[in-house]
Amino acid sequence: MRVISGSARGSRLSSIDSELTRPTLDRVKESLFNILQNAIKDTVVLDLFAGSGALGIEAISRGAKKAYFCDKNKHAINMIKQNLEKTKLLEKSIIFNKDFKQCLNEIKEKVDIIFIDPPYKDNLSVESVKIIIEKGILNKDGIMIIETDEICRDERGLENLKNIRIVDKRKYGRVNLIFIKEEN
Repeated sequence: MRVISGSARGSRLSSIDSELTRPTLDRVKESLFNILQNAIKDTVVLDLFAGSGALGIEAISRGAKKAYFCDKNKHAINMIKQNLEKTKLLEKSIIFNKDFKQCLNEIKEKVDIIFIDPPYKDNLSVESVKIIIEKGILNKDGIMIIETDEICRDERGLENLKNIRIVDKRKYGRVNLIFIKEEN
């Protein structure tokens, strides 16, 4: 796993060896950031269920001004800190070693891009989106991106939420990316 582009391009990122974490594949990450490339500069990003922090780190490397990283696993948090130090991006980062609900309660500014990549088996995507909308965390023109596998029921649950619209869906093998905007 590596940083694909930007100021930390080529830096190898570490991840914890655990069944609880599943790093985003480089080819999926590269496709995702090709889609977002014109929307990243000077943004505030939230990497919810951050794992190794690869998505938030990639965003900062490409010009985001700040990234929040949230993971309840302390081993993941240690890995995020190591990866941020290795890429020299720690000063643009705020790290929460908390449950995603506690993290969302503590963010007091609008966020432009939110990566939602919970453990597939936990089906927390819909609940995350619902809380983000209720708390008004997403900026007016912001976007949420959910990573799920093909057997996940998240997409059906999203269709039942008010005030959101799915603006794009991409499939990469078993991985699905769902792009969501808030209805204004």
